[in-house]
Amino acid sequence: MNLGNKTVLHKVNIPLNSPAPFFTGENQDGKVVSLDDFKGKKLCLVFYPADMTPTCTVEVCNIRDGYEELTEMGIHVLGISPDGLAKHQKFHSRHQLPFDLIVDEDLKILKAYDIWGLKQFIGKIYDGVHRTSVLIDEKGKIFHVITQVKSKNHTQQILEAFKNYK
Repeated sequence: MNLGNKTVLHKVNIPLNSPAPFFTGENQDGKVVSLDDFKGKKLCLVFYPADMTPTCTVEVCNIRDGYEELTEMGIHVLGISPDGLAKHQKFHSRHQLPFDLIVDEDLKILKAYDIWGLKQFIGKIYDGVHRTSVLIDEKGKIFHVITQVKSKNHTQQILEAFKNYK
């Protein structure tokens, strides 16, 4: 947003203890996945900018490597980015990911969760995905949002948030 000569960058603002916005989308295999598929389950939505980029690859591979620990705690994971089906298939297969990647080319999910907006990189201002993970409890409520994602240690961030949730 431009206010005169000042550009205001987007800050992710997801209200805690609110119902998770409903979504539906195709996974890397073209199968429809929705929030309703996870009723009564713990869910982590991992919003990331793009398949095949260095930081996103580190992040999803860290989750892949810690996936057993996540599933032992009953945590399900979905990766969501604006990439299309073919790119998700390649990324999913190349890194042998044990969780689905959801296609959001029309940005409906990203916007519903307030993840899409102005950002800045090397002085350039543009619209994009704010790397964020949204943690949803078994009642379908958002109880924690990770905006300071540590790609090399993201599994631990997710596990700690779920362990500390009462």
